Amino acid sequence: MQSPVHITFLGGLGEIGRNCAAIELDKRIVLLDCGQLFPYRHPGVDSILPDFGWLLERTDDIEGCILSHSHEDHVGAIPYLFRQISVPIYGSPFTIGMVKSKLESHDVKIPPLVEVGDNETHSIGPFKCEFLPVTHSTPGGLMTLFRTPQGVVLHSSDFKLDPNPVDGRITDLKRVSEVSKEEGIRLLLADSTNTENDGVSSSESEIGPIIEELFIENEGRRIIVGTFSSHIHRIQQVADAAVKTGRKLAVLGPSMVRNVSLARELGLLKISDQIILNEKDLKKTKSTKVCIICTGSQGEPRAAISMMSEGRHPLIEIDKNDTVIFSSSPIPGNEASIFKIHNSLARLGAQVVHSGKLKVHTTGHGKAGELLALHEASDPEFFVPVHGEYTHLLAHEKISLNRGMDTSKVLSCVDGDRVRLDENGIQIEDRVSDSYLMVDARGVEVSSELVKQRISLGGEGFVLIRARVDKKAKRLLELPFVETLGWIELEDKAETVDEIIDEVGNVLDVALKDGVFDQNELIRLVRRAVGKLVDLKTGRRPVLIPLVEIN
Repeated sequence: MQSPVHITFLGGLGEIGRNCAAIELDKRIVLLDCGQLFPYRHPGVDSILPDFGWLLERTDDIEGCILSHSHEDHVGAIPYLFRQISVPIYGSPFTIGMVKSKLESHDVKIPPLVEVGDNETHSIGPFKCEFLPVTHSTPGGLMTLFRTPQGVVLHSSDFKLDPNPVDGRITDLKRVSEVSKEEGIRLLLADSTNTENDGVSSSESEIGPIIEELFIENEGRRIIVGTFSSHIHRIQQVADAAVKTGRKLAVLGPSMVRNVSLARELGLLKISDQIILNEKDLKKTKSTKVCIICTGSQGEPRAAISMMSEGRHPLIEIDKNDTVIFSSSPIPGNEASIFKIHNSLARLGAQVVHSGKLKVHTTGHGKAGELLALHEASDPEFFVPVHGEYTHLLAHEKISLNRGMDTSKVLSCVDGDRVRLDENGIQIEDRVSDSYLMVDARGVEVSSELVKQRISLGGEGFVLIRARVDKKAKRLLELPFVETLGWIELEDKAETVDEIIDEVGNVLDVALKDGVFDQNELIRLVRRAVGKLVDLKTGRRPVLIPLVEIN
C-alpha cells in the first residue's frame, strides 16, 4: 500500500489572500506559498496571515517552501514565518529577488534561496517537482507538478492564457497535456479568482496601445500612472509609451523603485538609463515632458498616489495640469479607499482615468473559458478549487462538473481543511485552525480582542468613569469623574456627564450601604448602570471604562 498524500490548506480558500498550503508525504512537508491578506477593516493591523500554529509544531518536518509567484497574497507572510523557521525557498529569479529584499528589510536571516528555471525539475524532500511557466500579472509565475506515490498533483498557480504576453512567456498547457496523457494527473488544484466571468481575458499586449494613445491625447500635461510595483509587464508598456511620446520616466515609491531596479538587473525590464529621472532631475524637468510611475493604485495610505491626493508628497503637488491613470482594477473590499483618492485628485484639478472609464487594465487571472482549457488539458481524476472567495470556488466546481466530472471527484474545501489522497480517492480527513493571525508593522501579533476594541472606539467612542470609595465610612470620597469622547455631541456633553455622575453615585451609595466592597462587583454594577443610561440616551454602545478605587 502506497503512502497517502496530505494537503493542509492554511489559507486562500474562501478569501483573496493569505494563500498557503502544506503538502505532506511520509511526514515530510513542502509548503506551497506563504501569503498575506490585506487588512481593510482591521485598524492597527498591517498584515493578516495564516495561523501557523499547526505548522510550527512540526518545524523539523518542513523540507522547503515553493513560491508560485511574487504577489503579496502568496509571499507576504514569509518574513513572519521565517523568523521561526529556516528552510530552502524555491521560486523564479524575480520572485526570489523580491523575497530576498523583503527578508532583508525585515531583518530576517536569509535562508537558502533556490532559483528555479522554466521546465526544471527539483527534488524537494520526498517530492519530485516539475515547474512550468505560466503567464500572470508579474514575471516568473510557476505552475508546479508534484510527483507522488499517489500520482501527479498539479497546482496551477495564478495564471491566464495570453497568446501574446509582453515577455513572450506563455502558460505551458502543452506540457500539462503531455503529462496528463503519459502519466495522468491525479489531482488538480486550480486558481478560481475569475471563475464567475465568462469567456477569456484580453491580452496584456492590448493595454500598451491604449496607454500610448492616452499619452498622445494628454500631450502638454504631466502624466502620473499608478499600478502594482510587481506588474513589470505593465511598467514596460508605460515606459515604452513614454519613450514614443518624448517623455522622461520618474519612478516613485520604495517598492516601485526596488522592483524596477530588480527587473532591470534581471533583464526583465528594458528601460534605458537615458530616460530615467532621479529626484534632482525631476524637479528641473518640464512637467509636460514627464511621466511618473508609482504605487498607490489600490489606495494604500502610505503609497505615493495617496500622499499626492492629500497634498503630502514631498516632490509632487497635484494641479489642473495633471492626468492620473489608475492602471489596475480594485481588489475586492478596497473600492471605497480607491474612489476616495479619485475624488481627492479630482478636487485638486487632476483628470483621473481608471479601468471603469477606459480599458487601461486587464486581469492576470484566467476567466471561465481559460479555466475550462486547463481542465481539458490536465483531465484530472480529482479536483479541488483553490484561491478565491467562496463563491469563486463554487463557480469553479460548476466548470468541472459541467465538463463531466462526477460530483464524488470534486472536493469542496475551505481554510483549515486537511485533505487525504490515497488509493481510495480523496476526502477531508481533519481540520486545523483557520484563524486570522494579525500582525502590526513590527510583525508583532495583534489580538482579535484589541482589534474589536479599536473598531468600537473608532465607531462609538468611549466613556471613562472613575470613582473612589471609603470602605470604612461606606461612602464615596468624592463625586465620580467622567470623561467621554466620540460618543455624544459636544453641546450635550456637560448635561450627559452630570447624569452619568448622578447615576454612578446612586448605584455605589446603595451598594456600599448594603456592604458590597468587592472591587470587581462594584465595577460590574457601574458598568451595567452606565451601559443602560448611554443606550437609553443615544442607542449607541461606546466602550465603557469603569474604574473603582477602594480606600
